[in-house]
Amino acid sequence: MNWVERLKSYDRTLLEMHIGSVFFGLVCQIAGLIFAEDKLRYSCSLWLGILLSVVSSIHLYRSISKVLDYEAEAASMMTRIYFIRYAAVIIVLLVITFTGVLYPLIVFLGYMSLKVTALIQPLTHKLCNKLFRENE
Repeated sequence: MNWVERLKSYDRTLLEMHIGSVFFGLVCQIAGLIFAEDKLRYSCSLWLGILLSVVSSIHLYRSISKVLDYEAEAASMMTRIYFIRYAAVIIVLLVITFTGVLYPLIVFLGYMSLKVTALIQPLTHKLCNKLFRENE
């Protein structure tokens, strides 16, 4: 199976979100290479945040798939899942803040790529359509 066929087998929305996160990360990486004093620390912080956003999107995708089987408890289950996901991010940010190993604000910037992907979704959707040679 070639790489295009393998990409087609993934959930399309999740794939587009991950492409958007990586694109946002590349844009921020270029800015960091120009403006950051400690480029290595900046890069590690940014890509840890991007990784957190990708893991969070996978967790969200799997959680929604799981919760759809429940009717009455669905809202309370999603609320619990939401708090678990954000508690994990807060714990990572607190550890980074207290250890001083990375830049917590840059990690948070990378994590916010999850939000930016929603804004650039039309662009990533068109890109995937061209990649997969699909028309709408």
